[in-house]
Amino acid sequence: MPENVILLDDPAPGVRRITLNRPDKRNALNHPLRGAIIDALRTADQDDEVQVSIIRGAGPSFSAGYDLGGGNEGHDLPFYTPGGEGQWPRHVTETWMGIWDLAKPVIAQVHGYCLAGGSELATGCDLVYMAEDAQMGYPAVRFGVPDMHFHPWFLGMRKAMEMMITGDSISGIEAVDLGWANAAWPADELDDRVLEVAVRITKVPAEMVQLNKRVVHRQMEHMGLRNGIRAGTELCALGTHTKAMEEFVTAMRSEGGLTKALQERDEPFGDYRTSHR
Repeated sequence: MPENVILLDDPAPGVRRITLNRPDKRNALNHPLRGAIIDALRTADQDDEVQVSIIRGAGPSFSAGYDLGGGNEGHDLPFYTPGGEGQWPRHVTETWMGIWDLAKPVIAQVHGYCLAGGSELATGCDLVYMAEDAQMGYPAVRFGVPDMHFHPWFLGMRKAMEMMITGDSISGIEAVDLGWANAAWPADELDDRVLEVAVRITKVPAEMVQLNKRVVHRQMEHMGLRNGIRAGTELCALGTHTKAMEEFVTAMRSEGGLTKALQERDEPFGDYRTSHR
């Protein structure tokens, strides 16, 4: 595993902070980084000195999504997932939804872009706090089907439909209004404000925090959230056989490469890479 794909620190007693450390790639989620995130969360979950974890990103963004630019070459999937059609969407949804199964709460601290796989990682966390000008979206719907269909559950049917058929993003302020995030603050206040929340959590007895985290997730599971997201992986698998996906992959492997393919995808909308954020 490459060194330093994550950085770890303990900014307050009982608080473990995990920083995604591929800033030059906007913290694109390659296999080593995803494995390191889950390993760090599991280690914190078993550490009696840790009561809550924070996940954030180094550089200009939380995460721009899964690494499509060759960052997985030479690396196996970090966790075993049964093979066959749909292995990838099953793999990533099981990974991020597995955060629910950890005893201790995990906070996503989101700034800059939080796209595609990055939005899936944040959704799997127990709490989400954003910079006001952060952008959460799933532009990959412009050529394929998402791996993890969280939008109807956390954003409501109408906004979910709009995002799924346009690929448009929403700001941190909008994400709070719609219910995907807990709160949004100016970007320069985000570190301090999220740490304040984490410290408040440490003031509650750890055994009660862990039980009450489970209370919320169990209710969502009984309403069908986890089964719905798992069922959605079959539609993602179907989407890999579409003409749109074939054309995008062909463009990505052409002389212009991934960057050109993404620019051509987003140019008609004037956002993401074409907005020069």
